[in-house]
Amino acid sequence: MPTGSQNIVSVLILLLHLVLFGVMVVIDFHLGWAAGIFIIGLVLATSPRLINEWDRAVLLRLGKYRKTLSPGMYWVIPGIDQLIAPVDMRVRSTTFCAEKTLTKDTVPVDVDAVMFWVVTDAKKAVLEVKEYGDTVSWAAQTTLRDVIGQTELAGMVSDRARLDAQLLESIDAKSAEWGITVQSVEIRDVTIPRGLEDAMSRKAQAEREKEARIILAECELRVAQEMTKATETYQNNEQAMQLRAMNMTYEAIKEKGSLMVVPSGISDALNLGVLGAAAAKAGG
Repeated sequence: MPTGSQNIVSVLILLLHLVLFGVMVVIDFHLGWAAGIFIIGLVLATSPRLINEWDRAVLLRLGKYRKTLSPGMYWVIPGIDQLIAPVDMRVRSTTFCAEKTLTKDTVPVDVDAVMFWVVTDAKKAVLEVKEYGDTVSWAAQTTLRDVIGQTELAGMVSDRARLDAQLLESIDAKSAEWGITVQSVEIRDVTIPRGLEDAMSRKAQAEREKEARIILAECELRVAQEMTKATETYQNNEQAMQLRAMNMTYEAIKEKGSLMVVPSGISDALNLGVLGAAAAKAGG
């Protein structure tokens, strides 16, 4: 069965059968009948068209738009009807790129992207634009160059989602007039010069080191502030100072049962007798 564009092999086979049948008719019947049967068979052989489930076809009659054919089998009038090659209505992917394109801050970059699009109106795609697939691809590439020229390198590297959305909106606005809907655009890779890449790497490393030093300084400041508060507390409260000293001594000897020798003057001042009794009790 011929498809949207005629299957020449099927037509030739059918014509061969018709010729053989015509020869048989000529032998037994009148030549006019044989010629009529041959012409009818020829018309029938060139009339059927089969449209696949994922296709739509545009039918022209005497050069004018007649209708858009849905999936199924149709009969056309040879010489009067013209069936444009079926339009694939499935989602397609198109890759495009922009090479050596300057960003807003004059940095040359190579950008690769992929676009997913679908034909939603076969009539517009066929009648409004020639080679709609190539046209959409060129429109996407031009839009990508425009977007790169309006974006700084840092934003291009760190905020791809925003660029994808901007590309989608711009390309879809152009292709909607051709019966084509762009479903998504994704930037796959951004390549920058090697020297600039090394410089950006060193800059990022320096930024991380700076942040680490700032955090360390803030921690030191916080510790100093807390130590100042503790000093004021111990200075105004002698008993608190003794308790802190006793606790430090206890923590030093409780883990492994260590022996600590403390001068008698310090021992009397800190009242370590009570601490020794507590430590002995803990050891027991």
